Amino acid sequence: MAEVPFTLNQRGPILEITLSKGKANVISAADSRELNGMWEAFRDNPEQRLAVLTGKGEKFFCAGWDLKNVAESGEASDSDYGSGGFGGLNYPRNFNKPVICAVNGIACGGGFEVMLGCDIIVAEEHATFALPEIKVGVLPDCGVVKLRRRIPYHVAVELMMTGRWMDAEEAKHWGLVNHIVPKGQGLDKAREIAEALADGPPLLYPAIKQVLRMTEMVPENEAFTVHDACSAVEAVNRSEDLKEGALAFTEKREPVWKGN
Repeated sequence: MAEVPFTLNQRGPILEITLSKGKANVISAADSRELNGMWEAFRDNPEQRLAVLTGKGEKFFCAGWDLKNVAESGEASDSDYGSGGFGGLNYPRNFNKPVICAVNGIACGGGFEVMLGCDIIVAEEHATFALPEIKVGVLPDCGVVKLRRRIPYHVAVELMMTGRWMDAEEAKHWGLVNHIVPKGQGLDKAREIAEALADGPPLLYPAIKQVLRMTEMVPENEAFTVHDACSAVEAVNRSEDLKEGALAFTEKREPVWKGN
């Protein structure tokens, strides 16, 4: 029986995805296409409002590209990984739902790049991070594009050009991860954050993500025009939830969000 690249667990409005292939939770091109299909189904399912992504076991979050499969099959580095790129989170289409990442061990290569596609990152204290592609002659496409936008330029370039490892404390120092927790507690912390978000106004998170995505490379004075044209922002401005929030504030009670 073939190994499954990931498993799913539904917890109310929260979808949990666990990378699970092999000892290192690796991803081949075929696995990546399957992950892309999963992320697109999540995107389009109104019952699933946010996701938590983690890896199987205690040693690896994800070691990235399945190099054993590459050696055996000759899979090329520019293979078809699906519409959102490797792992489905490099450049997903119209993807406005929050994804919380629980890094439960080594996140390297494509696994590091998958992590970069998440919105909030929890790292267990033993987690380590690297883009070691330089050692096998592969360009870390997503790393080159995204990492220098997440951490200082010189730190990002050193990681890519040397392939050196970064521990959880350094990752936190540079703002690459939000939280560090003891070993084995990453998923619990990610769930805690997810449950807090699940109790919040459903329309706001898509609006935040859409505005962030659409204004990433736009000058500040122009970003407000882009903001005003975002469909998710319009949904918030015309929503009953907006009225409910104001009413709950004046009545000194918790709002009852309906997502409309």
